[in-house]
Amino acid sequence: MLNRETMKADELTRRQFMVNAARSYLGVTVAPMLGASIAGISLGESAKRGSGPGKLAEHVIFLNMSGGMSHLDTFDVKPGNKEVQGPVEAIATSGDFQISQYLPKTAEVGGHMCLINSMNSKQGAHEQGQYLLHSSYSPRGTIVHPAIGSWVLKMKGRQNTTLPGFVSVGGNPKSATSGFFGAEYAGVPLGRPDEGLKNSKLADTVGEEDFTKRLAMADALNKGFHEKYQTPQVKAYDSLYDEAVKLMKSEDLKAFEISRESGQVRGDYGQNGFGQGCLLARRLVEAGVRFIEVNLGGWDTHYDNFTAVEGRAAVLDQGFSALIKDLDSKGLLEKTLVVIATEFGRTPTIVSEHSNGRDHHPSCYTCVLAGAGVKGGTTYGKSDKSGHKVDSDGVTVQDLNATIGYAMGLQSDKVLMSPSGRPFRMAGADAELGKPLTSVFV
Repeated sequence: MLNRETMKADELTRRQFMVNAARSYLGVTVAPMLGASIAGISLGESAKRGSGPGKLAEHVIFLNMSGGMSHLDTFDVKPGNKEVQGPVEAIATSGDFQISQYLPKTAEVGGHMCLINSMNSKQGAHEQGQYLLHSSYSPRGTIVHPAIGSWVLKMKGRQNTTLPGFVSVGGNPKSATSGFFGAEYAGVPLGRPDEGLKNSKLADTVGEEDFTKRLAMADALNKGFHEKYQTPQVKAYDSLYDEAVKLMKSEDLKAFEISRESGQVRGDYGQNGFGQGCLLARRLVEAGVRFIEVNLGGWDTHYDNFTAVEGRAAVLDQGFSALIKDLDSKGLLEKTLVVIATEFGRTPTIVSEHSNGRDHHPSCYTCVLAGAGVKGGTTYGKSDKSGHKVDSDGVTVQDLNATIGYAMGLQSDKVLMSPSGRPFRMAGADAELGKPLTSVFV
């Protein structure tokens, strides 16, 4: 019997060989097709629906406000408390709450939103906070935990078996890791929303007939290896090139081409990376992609908080409001959970010596849910009068991720084992196991 570590090394070598061979001889890089670009389920495996008790949303759009979005200057305003609120005024919304004057277009879609004003985290540093937000676990030197998008893909499967099941736009590729699940569940990172799915077309120097011949040669080279190592993992490679060709020729690839949208629509979302990422997210939902993350950074406002937040909020305001309106008009909002999340909030104390900045504040902040059966126009939990700490119904990061699972009809407390035999859950470890906020759904 072959040693397991030897097989693992052979498999990694095999993967790299296939990447290099495809690039050199087929005229196309199939690295994404070795997992990330056709992620979601093992090659040839059919998708399975979740079996949890939730609203059975089909898609998640996760809007990541990286850097620590100030809750006090966006969604948890404290009108009348100038010492905390500074120059920011509160405005009415179409929901039963007020938000910041920096979010006037978001106020129009407040009737679709639930504000979770009692978030709290144990991580007050950016990298660790983002890791926790994306995985439900604190970082460990001995293991890499799968991202929530990978959990969704692993437990629910792909809807469109041609396209990627998990796409991350404009964020840190580390946030789209599949950890110990393996590369087939990783997110496809896109640096920009207008760059399309890279390495998914034939090179200009390779014609269709030449490509077919090279594909046959690759199949012949594969045969000996497959006969020698007859394991499920190796057998999955039999369909690799078929899957790659299927993706390359699929009309569904047009979902990544936001240039097909009218100038009016693109303008509605905002001519910036986040706004166009939200537009791409809507297109990918239409095409059957399960989980799309769009990143908006720049929220680390230690210095000159109010100027910085006003600028960031303007981008969020336009992109998010357009996304909600667009999804709603197309009948997609009822099956799409839209999440606005961040790793922590900002301090109620305004630091005058830092040009009126705000520092990190993990003990109380706000995240937002919309769509997929969420009770619109509502709030969940409450902060105290200064936004310093949770006053009632505290919500952890693990609770938030358990709620995402619940909306997708997944059992977020279901144990899945790592290759080393250790138990893990979508909603975190035993001592910090998250519970879904079932009452925020209709």
